[in-house]
Amino acid sequence: MKAHSPTRWRFKRPSVIPGFGMALGLTLTWLTLLILIPLSGLAVRSSALGWEKFWSIAFDQRVLNALRISFGSAFIAAIVNAVFGIILAWVLVRYRFPGKRIIDAMVDLPFALPTAVAGIALAALYAPNGWVGQFLTPLGIKVAFTPAGIVVALIFVGLPFVVRTVQPVMEEIDKEVEEAAATLGANRLQTIFRVLLPGLAPAVLTGFALAFARGVGEYGSVIFIAGNLPFKSEIAPLLIIIKLEEYNYAAATGIAAIMLVISFALLLVINLIQSWSRRRYGYGA
Repeated sequence: MKAHSPTRWRFKRPSVIPGFGMALGLTLTWLTLLILIPLSGLAVRSSALGWEKFWSIAFDQRVLNALRISFGSAFIAAIVNAVFGIILAWVLVRYRFPGKRIIDAMVDLPFALPTAVAGIALAALYAPNGWVGQFLTPLGIKVAFTPAGIVVALIFVGLPFVVRTVQPVMEEIDKEVEEAAATLGANRLQTIFRVLLPGLAPAVLTGFALAFARGVGEYGSVIFIAGNLPFKSEIAPLLIIIKLEEYNYAAATGIAAIMLVISFALLLVINLIQSWSRRRYGYGA
């Protein structure tokens, strides 16, 4: 028998449409110019600090507090958006009611609204004498100029990422699936948690990751409602701006590099969980 030569590894062409090589080249070039070169510059500039100076910046108490506030607030806001984003997407997909088109359009408002305008509006709304804050103040609840205000701002800017990621996947789930579950004796909660949510898990994780990433780097809508007090409500992006205004480029670069590493590690974990969920339940995001 004639021995078969081992199959050589090669690119898998995605379609019969010509131009794969040109499209791949343009993609890699664009990716290099916009992402790889700036990140490489940040890494090179950070490496010039030296380990001793880099670690002194990384473990500075003010930097640690700013990182904790930024990542902690973004994580809390992303969880809230994941929960209520699923509910909002479900209402938009499964029900018909007056004003549905208006609500659907309002979901995209944070995309179009300048972040500074959003921050000013939220600060005026949740201030002690604001429309909402005047009712919260007698209850001892203060939102504006506190870490809670940061979470509110991040929820506002991050909600569309979850809704617009989950909504298309939810539209693909047939109502017959719910009817079949009810026929087999499942109640509403069992249908939600055992039938619907497993199929939505990859999309929910994608929306969560996008909302979290947006929250970590958000600046414009936060500084107006946060109060910006060191060790209390100061976010890492603001601290980077402060260091730049002080011409302390080394510290600004070090903080940015730390944020890059932490963000990459967290997003890598989220993507791994998302891939596992997609393989397990067989639904794409």
